[in-house]
Amino acid sequence: MRRFTLTTLRDFGMGKSSIEAKIVEECDYLIKQFASFKGKPFDTTLLMNASVANVIVSILLGDRMDFEDPQFKRLLNLMNENVRLLGSKMVELYNAFPFLGVLPGNHKTIRKNVEEFCDFVTKTFMKYLKNLDENDQRSFIDAYLLRQKEEAGTSHSYFHNGNLTRLVRNLFSAGMETTSTTLRWGLLLMMKYPHIQEKVQEEIARVIGSAQPMYSLRLQMPYTNAVIHEIQRFADIVPLNVPHETTKDVMFRGYFIPKATYIIPLLSSVLRDKTQFEKAEEFYPNHFLDSKGNFLKKDAFMPFSAGRRVCAGENLARMELFIFFTSLLQKFTFHFPPGVSNMDLTLGPGFTNIPRQHDVCAMLRV
Repeated sequence: MRRFTLTTLRDFGMGKSSIEAKIVEECDYLIKQFASFKGKPFDTTLLMNASVANVIVSILLGDRMDFEDPQFKRLLNLMNENVRLLGSKMVELYNAFPFLGVLPGNHKTIRKNVEEFCDFVTKTFMKYLKNLDENDQRSFIDAYLLRQKEEAGTSHSYFHNGNLTRLVRNLFSAGMETTSTTLRWGLLLMMKYPHIQEKVQEEIARVIGSAQPMYSLRLQMPYTNAVIHEIQRFADIVPLNVPHETTKDVMFRGYFIPKATYIIPLLSSVLRDKTQFEKAEEFYPNHFLDSKGNFLKKDAFMPFSAGRRVCAGENLARMELFIFFTSLLQKFTFHFPPGVSNMDLTLGPGFTNIPRQHDVCAMLRV
């Protein structure tokens, strides 16, 4: 499934200029939405989720969904609620002691939400199956259904409807949640540290001007690139990574780990490593700059995990973060709402490290 997913995502433009055009298109929609508030306070959560999600939706379904589409809003809300509930105490207990599943609690809400999302996916790919054209694959679902058709009658094929549902659900949630949350942290940190926001805007003005920010320009923008990397490091979006499992017996630092052991790689242990980052607990973009102001790569920077099971959407996420972040700071200066002089950086509840609910003021730049 992973090999098929990576190949198909590349076929539909991941890491190429064609997907960059989709990201730019979504940026335009998002900028118009931000501008519509005319500098008044608003919550960015749903708008940011919708805009980022639409990039992966355009690959999965072959078209974007309108921000005001009730079905789209419902899907986003289902995903947001699940991310929040996954960090609850009852779910932690249920994960440790599954026999507690008979009791009422958030774990049952999560299951109900997953069933509703899977029902939407099933109805969608059944509709696509009716109009499947082998010579015109318009989406990820089309490519999967075609492969399923080719392997019909093959024993033990992985290309069944259950796997398609799981793939689409995983790609939708992963393609939306982590990137949109990172961008929300980015805007919050720019409000909290206006001198950093100003330096980013100065570099944008010098290198890009009023032109459309493109991913290739990051090589000419070391400070902006360093700020984006530091946002990812500081926010530490997925501190526990996602669960892994050993495929064979392993000796690791003197410890024997048997095959099929449940493994949780703690990404925080590298992203907040004081031996690798001078001010590990602070937001400090100079972590990624050398003494001459050039961008500095760090081996300990691994928000996408590492190895063969590294995040499948890493290239897409990097492109999204740069284009969304620079496009927004090119058009707006972000401030706290009137009467707010500072913002709490403590975490909100959830499986990922999400910021607490907050409003922003996006002032159009002249």
